[in-house]
Amino acid sequence: MSSPAVVWDPALLAYNLGDDHPFNPVRLDLTIRLATALGVLEDVPFLVPEPAVAEQLYRAHTAEYVEAVRQAPMAGWDVGHGLGTPDNPVFTDMHEASALVVGSTLLGARRIAEGRALRAVNIAGGLHHAMGDRASGFCVYNDCVVAISWLLDHGFDRIAYVDTDVHHGDGVQAAFYSDPRVLTISLHQHPFTLFPGTGYAGEIGEGAAGGRAVNLPLPPATKDAGWFRAFHAVVPSVLAAFRPQILVTQCGVDSHVEDPLADLSLTVDGHRAIYRTLREFADTFAEGRWLAVGGGGYQLIRVVPRSWTHLLATVLDRDVDPTTPLPRAWTEQVLAMAPKAEVPARMTDGQDGAEPSFSRWGDGMDDPVDIAVRDTRRAVFPLHGLDPDDPRD
Repeated sequence: MSSPAVVWDPALLAYNLGDDHPFNPVRLDLTIRLATALGVLEDVPFLVPEPAVAEQLYRAHTAEYVEAVRQAPMAGWDVGHGLGTPDNPVFTDMHEASALVVGSTLLGARRIAEGRALRAVNIAGGLHHAMGDRASGFCVYNDCVVAISWLLDHGFDRIAYVDTDVHHGDGVQAAFYSDPRVLTISLHQHPFTLFPGTGYAGEIGEGAAGGRAVNLPLPPATKDAGWFRAFHAVVPSVLAAFRPQILVTQCGVDSHVEDPLADLSLTVDGHRAIYRTLREFADTFAEGRWLAVGGGGYQLIRVVPRSWTHLLATVLDRDVDPTTPLPRAWTEQVLAMAPKAEVPARMTDGQDGAEPSFSRWGDGMDDPVDIAVRDTRRAVFPLHGLDPDDPRD
């Protein structure tokens, strides 16, 4: 078994919706630079992706939509399919750049399926909002759906997808809503308060896939302790009942308290703890198989590079001490790009870098997070043979 796989190529920076767009690829560049400066990527050979071909894209998208993406830069702004909007503006070589993101996640999936790695990570992936026939939420092609679909055809029939982005993983849920082979779990800010307006506890899958969609909508301002309280009250029990063969995780970091587009209140230390927990769950429930992708995250300097450096380090078993100072060379690079930027001093948001503490669900607390947990457990736990009111389940 080879070392964990890291998929990266500077060509992925071409997925660029515009200099003034929140989804700025500088966040990827700064992450790779920071991980390199800290030694996380030392002697790690990058897997260099190729763009997904049309037949691979058709796993997630209609032929009409793929052709619309191809033609959009030449057709102008009135192209339909969610293209040419403020969220998804048309840009040069849009099809090629978007297909490369898909090819990157697919490469990581293939490396795991072939038994050449237990883990793979693609921080440029995680475009979980794209639908079969339209772009949505900064996402043109849905790399998560393509990779999961490919895995289903290459030896896997129980795949668990866990989405920790602040936004609901609607595109992935929609693609597999009636497929009992795929469990989709999404923890996100409550849809009444945030795009895309889906992801209620009552969205549980349909037909034979009843219970395979698990949604945990959290109230705005939820902090690390509440987030982990909810996560541990739902996710491990459902994973244990489903028995996945591989864990696919979307690791968006727009849940951070400083993110400008959402209202949860997690920290970089919370993100680091999420990744360490997902690694543990992959080992416990999926024989170590873990495909991790990026996602949202719009505090481009203070949050994304640190959080995703922790993700890369966790996948590689090179965990970074959160009290580690940020390298001076990296800080100088940031200030050369953005002289007025407030650059954090260390790899933690706290004083000692301690992982968040939290009380377990069922300890007698009764707040909006607990209500969300109860709603989710009562919606899906019975469909997995679990008791929604027993905190031991």
